[in-house]
Amino acid sequence: MSGPATPLVGRRSAVATARLTHAPDGRPVAAFRLEGGPHVGAIGPAEGAVLERAIRRAAELGVPVVGTIASSGADVRAGVASLHAWGRVARALAAASGVVPTVLVVTGPCLSGPALLLGLADVVIMTDEAFAYVSGPDTVRAFTGIAIDQRALGGSAVHDRRSGVAALVAPDEAGALALAWAVLDYLPGHHLDDPPVWATDDPPDRPCLVAAATVPALPTASYDVRRVIDDVVDADSRLELWAHHAPNLVTALARLGGRTVGVVANQPQQRAGTLDIEASEKAARFVQWCDGANVPLVTFVDTPGFEPGKDLEWRGMIRHGAELVHAYAAATVPRCCVVLRKAYGGAYIVMDSKGMGNDWCGAWPGAQIAVMGAPGAVQILSGRELAAIADPAARARAQAEREAEYQARFSNPYVAAERGYVDAVIDATDTRRVLIDVLRQLDTKRELGRPRPHANTPL
Repeated sequence: MSGPATPLVGRRSAVATARLTHAPDGRPVAAFRLEGGPHVGAIGPAEGAVLERAIRRAAELGVPVVGTIASSGADVRAGVASLHAWGRVARALAAASGVVPTVLVVTGPCLSGPALLLGLADVVIMTDEAFAYVSGPDTVRAFTGIAIDQRALGGSAVHDRRSGVAALVAPDEAGALALAWAVLDYLPGHHLDDPPVWATDDPPDRPCLVAAATVPALPTASYDVRRVIDDVVDADSRLELWAHHAPNLVTALARLGGRTVGVVANQPQQRAGTLDIEASEKAARFVQWCDGANVPLVTFVDTPGFEPGKDLEWRGMIRHGAELVHAYAAATVPRCCVVLRKAYGGAYIVMDSKGMGNDWCGAWPGAQIAVMGAPGAVQILSGRELAAIADPAARARAQAEREAEYQARFSNPYVAAERGYVDAVIDATDTRRVLIDVLRQLDTKRELGRPRPHANTPL
């Protein structure tokens, strides 16, 4: 940790410490560490008290929480009191959620019930050697007959790619803490504050030539949406989170004109940019987090729809897709959306469309906004008529004519703009300038009405 430290609690255990310190930018941070001892950072009543007090004090002071964890789980020597100890820590983290940023750095094991603490943090950063799981290899083998080691069960690579627990992975503790500070650079200290504004030499009116050249006109052609994001936001300001989990959707913190924004973007390079269960959950969690941290949202849309599949439907695509609907619909921070190319069907609506209540929606001139793509729509609307044409060449010409007609009547951004679903059709090179201007106008946006205790999120 950086800077002078002040104790946060009146006592400390052999394996748990907490203090008030400072991030490299000088802002106060509540830091705790759980490690060491004869049972590798096992949580007992004393350790639970230290961590609980640190987190609750951080919420009271309005400062972020950064915890470093290497724990073998609940301390069996104290019996059931140890279970209640980590339960109180979990309750404190839940109470701090949406009040102050919470970042947990895992440097070793994080096992059993206390591993659930990772699911309560805003951001989890794991080192290469870290591993976390609720039920260990012996239990897995006893119940399923499958032999598996600790790394394969819950190593950092597993949580980076498969489970999505880890937002970032670093080689060692120093690198992990550096990433923690990097994340906090984008965030306010508490929910009543705004994110810090940073000076930038990147001109607000810089034309986005790279972004314009990156997106192909052909709807089925692939590209890396990160190139578009990097050209629109301030130079070198993108910090991508959960990059390897659900890679068909990008979530990142970045800056526009020196101001923090949360970026959500379909990734055509992966699964054609479709939305599946993992991508929906990832985006919903990120949108909800940005909303709680007063971070404006910028959404880049290029998706052909939800990914089809029996397994996805059986696993609850409806319910998990609704998580993203709920997150966007409930968000009150400034929200901007740019349709880059394709915006079809339910996935278009889910990606912060005007119907979801965004503050501003723009589209590039070549964008296609419709219920579905022209080929599929023509097959539904004119399939029998086309099938009756015996000559293949004539049938192909008729198909092309119908598709062009559908494109002109239903699937271009100007039609959507006439109906109020798009606020402006903008040149791709003007995207950065327009977004910065719009976000400046939205800077004074405030939530109206009386807040509910909570909504029934479709978890």
